[in-house]
Amino acid sequence: MTFDRADSDGCMSTNDTVLLLSSGASGVAPKPTEFKAGLTQVCASLAEQLIADAEGAHHEIAIEVVGAASERDAEIVGREVARSNLFKCAIFGADPNWGRVLSAVGVTDAKFDPDQLDVAFNGIQVCRGGQIGEDRSLVDLKARRVHVLIDLHAGEATATILTTDLTYDYVKENAEYSS
Repeated sequence: MTFDRADSDGCMSTNDTVLLLSSGASGVAPKPTEFKAGLTQVCASLAEQLIADAEGAHHEIAIEVVGAASERDAEIVGREVARSNLFKCAIFGADPNWGRVLSAVGVTDAKFDPDQLDVAFNGIQVCRGGQIGEDRSLVDLKARRVHVLIDLHAGEATATILTTDLTYDYVKENAEYSS
């Protein structure tokens, strides 16, 4: 999970660029597997830092989709939830509204049975089998980091998308921005 799985607001900017350059001047020649692992670790850290520093964000949200029929399905589901303004507003308002998650999942073409869908916020499963799970009041969304786990029960594939909440500060900053 690196830059391709960081999605602050679903918009792409001309500033959204990642470049990797190597001159070989150091004389160090790591094994390709070591280089890939190190580079992936650096990119994952930078992607997390970008989300943490996103304009107006109060919450850093990791949307982890498990039990998908394919990685594509997992990514599509995670990205659709990440781009849902209703979901993002719910997180800002500290509301573990699993209905907004199900609504976003439901518009995708991912394979899943709605009667098998599970959703948890910060470890509290508020939706079990497409129905009410644990009491929503048990979920604490005061911390900056939020983890949403969506289990599609349709396979073994997974994906995690990083996003932020939708805040007054985000709207103000972008409403007052002029180019």
